[in-house]
Amino acid sequence: MKAILVNDDRSLRWDDVPNPVCGSEDCLVKIEAAALNRADLMQREGDYPPPPGCPEWMGLEIAGTIVEIGAEAAKKSDWKIGDKVCALLGGGGYAEYANVKYDMLMPVPKNCSMIEAAAIPEAFATAYLNLFIEGKIEKGNTLLMNAGASGLASVIIPMAKAFGVRVITTVLTDEIAQSIKHLKADRVVVTTKEDISEVLKEELEKGHPVDVAIDCLGGEIMGKCIHYLKHGARWIMIAALAGTETKIDLKNIYVRNVRIIGSTLRSRTPEVKAQILAELVEKVWPKVESGEVKPTIYKVLPIQDAEAAHDILYKGQNVGKVVLTVES
Repeated sequence: MKAILVNDDRSLRWDDVPNPVCGSEDCLVKIEAAALNRADLMQREGDYPPPPGCPEWMGLEIAGTIVEIGAEAAKKSDWKIGDKVCALLGGGGYAEYANVKYDMLMPVPKNCSMIEAAAIPEAFATAYLNLFIEGKIEKGNTLLMNAGASGLASVIIPMAKAFGVRVITTVLTDEIAQSIKHLKADRVVVTTKEDISEVLKEELEKGHPVDVAIDCLGGEIMGKCIHYLKHGARWIMIAALAGTETKIDLKNIYVRNVRIIGSTLRSRTPEVKAQILAELVEKVWPKVESGEVKPTIYKVLPIQDAEAAHDILYKGQNVGKVVLTVES
């Protein structure tokens, strides 16, 4: 089969690799679409190696068709050859086929295309993990989701809204604010015009402070904002694109019982990931199928154009997910 490989100069090529051999607990999936994540860029640059046992090529989320089922997978699951599925991978999605352990598969939600389904597993699992498991968010709470134009925000914002959460998000320009209007955040803060820390202070003084913050930016502003949260709030760090250092008033942390939580999906055990996916299907799929929560697709390209697709993420051009299609 073919897969996207990284050359010595970090450029990409679509080249031959060995065919995967379906393991006893695996299902072999013929890939139709694979979505991009920033972790793919980090892996390409040598900073984010795949977990042991995963292929060397990138790709964390796919959609496709089951073409083979291992003996144990057949005993332990209800999957059948021909089932349309989407999957969370440790790596290896930029290819024609992938072996996937049976409990890392989910049915494609009704009313979702395969392109939309490919954009679901990583982003939706990350969203669910940080909203409900780490954040323990509840109906009526307020969420701060930084970087509102990111692929993850395009999932977290509508997912939070579907469960009755009030959402504040941040963007850089009025144009970007318009482009995410369909996500229906309650307050969109254009940070070139408003200071987000002052906005959070105002929200606190008005009596509806932030209960949970999901932050992929970090940097200096994180330390300024964390002073203006609800007592017992959770600030969840998932990346630090704006800088890895900040200044925090520690007294504010313990007086207000604020929790700072570091969180990544990739570091979770396979058992935890399987549980997250099972809960997604049970609790979130009905909202996907009703149209309350949908992935936002920014651009679709053939997998042979993976380098151009990566450039979109490198340049920060996308509002929502970039997806590669695979034809063989």
